[in-house]
Amino acid sequence: MPLTNIIKEKISVEVIKTLVTRFESFPEDASNNRNAPFHEAFLNAFADKLEGKVSDTPFFISLSSWLQGLNTTLGQSFFENVAHHLCDGEKREYTSKKLGNLKITQEQKSAANDIITNLSNSKNCPNLNDENKKLFRNGYSSLVNAIDFSADVFYESDDSAIAIELKSVKPNSGEMRGEKQKILEGKAALYREFPSKKIYFYIGFPFDPTVNPLDEVTTGYDKSRFLKSIINMDKFFSHEETLVASELWNFLSGEKNTMEEIIAIINTISTTKFQDKLQLLAKNSKRNTSEYIAQLQEWNLFSEKKLIENDDVIRQQIANNGSLTRIYNKNALDSKGNYNWQRYRDLEKLIC
Repeated sequence: MPLTNIIKEKISVEVIKTLVTRFESFPEDASNNRNAPFHEAFLNAFADKLEGKVSDTPFFISLSSWLQGLNTTLGQSFFENVAHHLCDGEKREYTSKKLGNLKITQEQKSAANDIITNLSNSKNCPNLNDENKKLFRNGYSSLVNAIDFSADVFYESDDSAIAIELKSVKPNSGEMRGEKQKILEGKAALYREFPSKKIYFYIGFPFDPTVNPLDEVTTGYDKSRFLKSIINMDKFFSHEETLVASELWNFLSGEKNTMEEIIAIINTISTTKFQDKLQLLAKNSKRNTSEYIAQLQEWNLFSEKKLIENDDVIRQQIANNGSLTRIYNKNALDSKGNYNWQRYRDLEKLIC
C-alpha cells in the first residue's frame, strides 16, 4: 500500500522546512563568500582538474560548505523526523540528563564486555542470536548503570520494543566498536525495562552510497558491499541488525517502495519554482483561489486543503468571535516552513 495522505503531508512539511533553511544560507554569488585563503591556496594544485568544471573558486568553496550544511541537516533532523512520521516513533535518550540511566545486572554487563572483547580480537564473528541469548537473562547479580545510550527512533508494539540508531553513511573511523558496545548494553537495559516484550535494536543507514546510479537502482542497496566499505562494520555487526537504504524505510513504514515515495515527494517540491510557490502559500489573499488550492494539492498539504474546502462553514462558525478570527487569519506556513498544526486543529473543530 502507498503511504497515507497524513504521512505524505508530514514528510512534505519536512521537505519544505529543509528547503527553506538551505535557501537562507545558499551562496548566491561570490560577493558574500567567506574568506578562505588556505583553501584557495591548496586548490591551486588542482587547477587543471577543475578547469572547465569550476569557474569561480571562492563560490566553489562556499558551495562545498553549503553542501556540508545540507548533509548535517539531513542527518540531524530530516532523516530522523521522517522516520518518526513513518512509524509513529520518537527519539529516546536513556541518559542521566534525560530519562535517566537504565539498570542492567552485573551479569549482563560482563556478557556485553565479553562479546565486545571477542569481537575486537576476532575470536568470534557477529552472531545476533548468540549475543541476545547472553544478554537477555534475568540474573540475580547486583544492578549497575548501563552506559548512556539513545535511539534516534524508538517505538513499541503490543509485543515488541524497537530501537534504531541512524548513522551517517560515512561514519568516523573506529566508531563501530563504540556503537556496538552501546547497542549491547542498550538491548540488555531494554530487556529489563520491557520484560514482556521482544527487544530489537538496529543500526540504520538512510541510503547506500556504493550504488552506481548509472548501473543500479538508486534506492537499492548491496548490503554486503556497503558494510564492507565501513571500517570494522563487519567485524562488529551482523547483517541481521543492520538496515540499509530501502530496507530501512520499508521497515519503518511496514510497506514496500517507501524510499521511492519519499524521493518522489522531494522531487515534486524541490524545484526551481519552490520559492515562488512558497510565497503564494504565504498570501492569505490567495487562499480561496484555484491556484492556491492546486498548490496545496501538489505539495500534499491536505489538512489546509480541507480547511479551504470547508471555508464557508468555518467562517459561519467564527461569526464575530475575535479570537477565532485571529486564528483564521494566521498563515498556514510560518517563515521557517513549519505548518501551523494548532491553527488547523482549532479550525477543524468548527467543521460540522
